Amino acid sequence: MIRLRLRELGIEQRDLASAINVTESYVSQLLSGKKAPPAPGRTDIYQKVSGFLKLPAEELLRLAKTQRRDELKKRVTEPTDPLFKDSRDLVLRKCRAGIRAEVRRIFEKEPFGVLERLVTQTLLDVAQSVAKEEVQSEEWLRLMAQLSGRSQKQMRAAILEILKADTFNVSLKNCISFLDPMIDSWAIDLKSFRMEVRLDSQLAPGRIRRFEFVEQQPQEANVVEEGLKQFLRDKSLSGDVTEEEIEFLMTLRVRGRRPAALYYYRELQNLRDPLHFEL
Repeated sequence: MIRLRLRELGIEQRDLASAINVTESYVSQLLSGKKAPPAPGRTDIYQKVSGFLKLPAEELLRLAKTQRRDELKKRVTEPTDPLFKDSRDLVLRKCRAGIRAEVRRIFEKEPFGVLERLVTQTLLDVAQSVAKEEVQSEEWLRLMAQLSGRSQKQMRAAILEILKADTFNVSLKNCISFLDPMIDSWAIDLKSFRMEVRLDSQLAPGRIRRFEFVEQQPQEANVVEEGLKQFLRDKSLSGDVTEEEIEFLMTLRVRGRRPAALYYYRELQNLRDPLHFEL
């Protein structure tokens, strides 16, 4: 669709690249199918293309989603090659010194095993979240390009690829040039898998990110207490109760005791009393 429109208007790929502020190489790879289109929800590139070429944005988005779905089906059926030595060297170099030797031993014992995939994907996820927030900032792009040794257009194109990537389908060059300036250091507790990632202070406000597994109590089935049933049947107590208030009353538990209907009536009045809440 885009190639046909370029021919109709007599516009070159480099003109389109300039208009949407990416490299000509990136546009060429998109139009040739060498790169999958970026996720519509993570970029404004489709709005820019539709505005420059006078194409319907809705149709561009629909076609992009279709092509991405086809690419996903292809990846599911075809074997993929994970990133190995160079990405591992980068990940280990950023690892906090006190645990680096132990992490390296695990990585080498089980190449691209559970721990290496967990760490690498977490670092990528953190960097992606920052890029998603900052990609529209020209100042952030300029600094990122400067630290990566790339032009701003090259950096923007790389970020569009990174935003849709995981550790199995991102180019090694883009992965390293993206993560190297962004990640300052990381550490992991090998017993609990609690992980801390420190980002470059110039590139990421709130530069520390922490991740951990937290034990959760299983959710109890929605058992309706007999006292609540009586409360709901007695319209003199519950005549004007709302669905939202009923949901709240169903969450109330009194260990070892069975509340009566009047208990729920009083709790309802407490819930409605504005004196019990900060304005």
